Amino acid sequence: MNNFKVFLKGIIDVSPLMIPVVPFGLIFGVLAIDIGFSPVETMAMSLIIFGGASQIVLLQLFSGGASSLVIISSVGAVNSRHLLYGAVVSEHLSDLKLIWKIIISYFLIDQAFAISNNYLKKNKNSNRYFHLVGGGATCWLIWQSTTFLGIMLGAAIPEKLGLSFAVPLTFLALLVNDFRKLINVIVITISGLVATLGYNYIPFKAYVIVAAVAGLITAMILTIKIKKNE
Repeated sequence: MNNFKVFLKGIIDVSPLMIPVVPFGLIFGVLAIDIGFSPVETMAMSLIIFGGASQIVLLQLFSGGASSLVIISSVGAVNSRHLLYGAVVSEHLSDLKLIWKIIISYFLIDQAFAISNNYLKKNKNSNRYFHLVGGGATCWLIWQSTTFLGIMLGAAIPEKLGLSFAVPLTFLALLVNDFRKLINVIVITISGLVATLGYNYIPFKAYVIVAAVAGLITAMILTIKIKKNE
């Protein structure tokens, strides 16, 4: 399979996950303008950060009056999962030139990783990384275009449309396969409960950081126990 066909397969495979990203991007654009960001600042955020979850978290904390330290720490905690993504796919990209590794790292977001990780495992062709580029580029195009549309539409989008459902729906779509394993369900449940209960009680709006740490500690403890019992 040539480079273009692998690239095209990445586009096709990731496309179903783009459906909830459309309203997600619109929400981000609308919220950013409503909070007080300029159109240029909003687009720059999407182009530079290119991470829907962390961008939404940034807006939520900024609008809630959180300090710069808490905002930076929370966004960093949310984006830390990309370090794990990179570690997982690195074994498939070790022979690539630095420029390709930089390009792929920029496109290595949730949807692209979820789809391409399985493809990389099952295929050993030397150009298999084009699948990840295709999936990531599709995510980039959809996210940037919907952010731009959100900026243009602004407050013209009525609240009754209920577009806020897109944020959790996007991540639920990515977590479906993880619900098949009990350990994953436990970690997801605990981190979710900590974030929900801590929203009003954890000082400095640091509930995202605390929830992430709680999830990591839970995963570590359960993993150690499972290995001991094997």
